[in-house]
Amino acid sequence: MEEERTKGKSEFKLPGRPKKRLFIGILLLTTALMAAFLYIIWYIGVPGLARVQPLLPVFLGSAFTVFVAVSFLGIFNMILAVAGLPYLPLLQRQTYELINILFPVAVRVGKIFGIGRRKLEGSFIAVSNLLFHRMGIRVPADRLLVVTPHCLQLATCPHKITRDPDNCRRCGGCDIGALVTLAHEMGFHFFVATGGTLARQIVYETRPKAVLAIACERDLMSGIQDVYPLPAVGVLNIRPNGPCFNTHVNIDEVRAQLEKIIMLKSPKASKDETNMEKGNEA
Repeated sequence: MEEERTKGKSEFKLPGRPKKRLFIGILLLTTALMAAFLYIIWYIGVPGLARVQPLLPVFLGSAFTVFVAVSFLGIFNMILAVAGLPYLPLLQRQTYELINILFPVAVRVGKIFGIGRRKLEGSFIAVSNLLFHRMGIRVPADRLLVVTPHCLQLATCPHKITRDPDNCRRCGGCDIGALVTLAHEMGFHFFVATGGTLARQIVYETRPKAVLAIACERDLMSGIQDVYPLPAVGVLNIRPNGPCFNTHVNIDEVRAQLEKIIMLKSPKASKDETNMEKGNEA
């Protein structure tokens, strides 16, 4: 069964690594266009504003200037992180808020250059993951939540695994079984969600210190922003049958991300747990 599963996985192509500079470049261009647009609005409106109140042009101009300056500072902060240079984690919230405001415009700017929305979202996820790891975030396994969409389960499977993935029979027909095995092996919380609402509810109930989400570009981007300031890492799913149907995930990539996130137990803690287990058996 394992051989058939491995053979089947070789038939579909793993997603390529998104380029981080793509998202940053489009966001930088979008911010520059926004700055020019705000200046034009301010310049045209100065005469009318001055007639209403002489200080209005100054106040409005100052507000526009601060907004543009913070926007460019946030992008510059991302560039520093991607380049491996010291950066300011305090600006991460402003950066995500900036992305929320500018991303719809960035998509339209990207279309002018023939860049699709999915590529931009994939590039954002790559940048977000890099920021996560640059911050050196590591959490105990029992404070890590791994969430995946229900489309990862084989569509013809009769077993309900939403909320309780342990109902999976681990037949090898999909990747849920491998993730359940990983959860038992490493000790993290694992849930299968039917949508964003249930995923947010799971986050609220489990109260993790970090989240690893498996999904498509769109859902990962919105999910990472929804759970902020909770740190989150995204792993792209594989869609050989199209979106939201019998999807897969690269288990090796998931394991690699988990090993970077999960805090290793100290020898003393491991020894204490072993002694506790022996005491319970006695």
